[in-house]
Amino acid sequence: MLKEKRAIGIASMFLFLLCMLIARLVQIQLVSTESFSKHHVNLIEESVNQRVQSIMLDDGRGKFYDRANNLLNYEQVNTLILFPFLKKMTWPVEELAGIINVSPTELKEAVQKAKEPFLFTIGDKPIILTESQMDDINDLKTPGVFATVRDMPTETKVAEHLIGGLNGSSELKEKRYGDRNLSLKTKIGDKGLQQTLDEFLLSEGESRLVYHVDGMGGPLFGINVKYLAPGNPLYPVKVNTTIDLELQRAAEEIVDSNKIEKGGIILLDIASSEILASVSRPHVGKDPNEGDGAKNAMFKQAAVGSVFKTVVAASALEEKVVDENELFNCNMTINGSVDKRRSEPLGMLNFSNSFAQSCNRTFADLAIRLSKKDPNLLEQYAKRLQLIGESGWNGPIYHSSIKQLFLEDDGRVWLDETNKKDLNFISQTAIGQKDVQATPLAVANMMATIARNGEKKMVKAVSKIEFANGTTAAEFEDMDIKGDKIAPATAKRLQQLLRGVIQNEKGTAALQLRNLPIQVAGKTGTAQTDIANGKVNSWFGGYFPADNPKYAIVAVKLDTDENLANGSATKVVKDYIQKMMEIEKIK
Repeated sequence: MLKEKRAIGIASMFLFLLCMLIARLVQIQLVSTESFSKHHVNLIEESVNQRVQSIMLDDGRGKFYDRANNLLNYEQVNTLILFPFLKKMTWPVEELAGIINVSPTELKEAVQKAKEPFLFTIGDKPIILTESQMDDINDLKTPGVFATVRDMPTETKVAEHLIGGLNGSSELKEKRYGDRNLSLKTKIGDKGLQQTLDEFLLSEGESRLVYHVDGMGGPLFGINVKYLAPGNPLYPVKVNTTIDLELQRAAEEIVDSNKIEKGGIILLDIASSEILASVSRPHVGKDPNEGDGAKNAMFKQAAVGSVFKTVVAASALEEKVVDENELFNCNMTINGSVDKRRSEPLGMLNFSNSFAQSCNRTFADLAIRLSKKDPNLLEQYAKRLQLIGESGWNGPIYHSSIKQLFLEDDGRVWLDETNKKDLNFISQTAIGQKDVQATPLAVANMMATIARNGEKKMVKAVSKIEFANGTTAAEFEDMDIKGDKIAPATAKRLQQLLRGVIQNEKGTAALQLRNLPIQVAGKTGTAQTDIANGKVNSWFGGYFPADNPKYAIVAVKLDTDENLANGSATKVVKDYIQKMMEIEKIK
């Protein structure tokens, strides 16, 4: 009886193990073929990989283009691809070497070292073929030797913070997309447009050159190389950005030549409120999540200094707390003491000259008058001018809300409500110190708003997303920003004041910008950020041509030396406008 129970027990155990084995086989063969284990391994792909040698031509992720249809941060290159099984066969190495002008030995050594298909390189750069060379190579009809076009990342990235990067983290993919079956090789957007538009950009599969091989890795003759691409004809998508590649490259050059270690430049098209160029420094580092390079300085708020006087001027004009003929004692500081910091006293100035020469006392007095009328006026007019609040495009696409610009700060006027009642804090706020913060993007949008006579628009970095067959996947229409606006008459007067900063011979930007062939309007700003170490933020925000505004521009050097030994933000703008004239973007 005991033996019988033992036999039944053993048989049951074996039956259980057999069932488990069958269940596992069913899972592997039928159920989880495309997403096996917590790593989501595609078993079909892996089984095919054992029988083929292949090389990726394109990862299938959507690409970014500028407004003139130029590919951004990638280039299409005519390349030579060689397969490692060539080492086991006789192939026309001398003839190929003659076509591409290299020695046969170089080709043989490269193939001998290879364990998988590869791009033939000279040094560390892929050889670039002419169309004629491509035809001659493919006419050889040699298995394992192919000339083809491949999208290759460019050595130098443009608009790297605006566009963003990629991340292959399994944890991040699972956090963002949950149970969606994404391949282990799939990368997702990390910051910038890559992240905000990630749903559109996700790869539907790679495009590869595939050659079937036998068990020893040799070619199966009679079977031609295959081009394998995703079955969905709509992908990969094409993202049409608003960037002008020529202006972007010029901006990158000017920022670096002016030694901006922290800060950058942003250029908007005033009519459409589209970003034409955007440069942030420092560069993205090896770890894209560490340091100042992980942030887009154009979308991060910073102390703006006297740029904020534009808001005070608008408030004073519209609330009628200033008499244009009134004189202000500009030899005095905001707290009533004699200003000893200036090498040359400003004297008694009217409202226009106070703005042109950036008299602190004038705007401190006006801010106090405004606060007595209504403590919230400065904040209200900052919103009307779009200096605070989000400027970036946001709206519904396919029943969901999309924000184009990644982690754009709101900016602020007051950090503490009680500061609105303190006359000293009000005076500091009037000159863009204390709690006042704004992004370079917002300053640019404020200048564009003034140039448009008070009309507020959302700022775009992308105009349209297209499917691979050319049909539209999403279109980002021009959109106004809702809310109160300044009166057109106020905008017209601000335009005159902004021109005076350059055209007045004593204006704060006259030295750099007055003699340019293109007339500019704008405002300078110097905000103290670290008094002990003599660090400031140097700003210029404005637009040009002043009489027919087309471009709004902001340059900023953050936490730079107070003596501005390497030049001010105004000089950056001067150099950039001259560069734009040189490449005939403005005349």
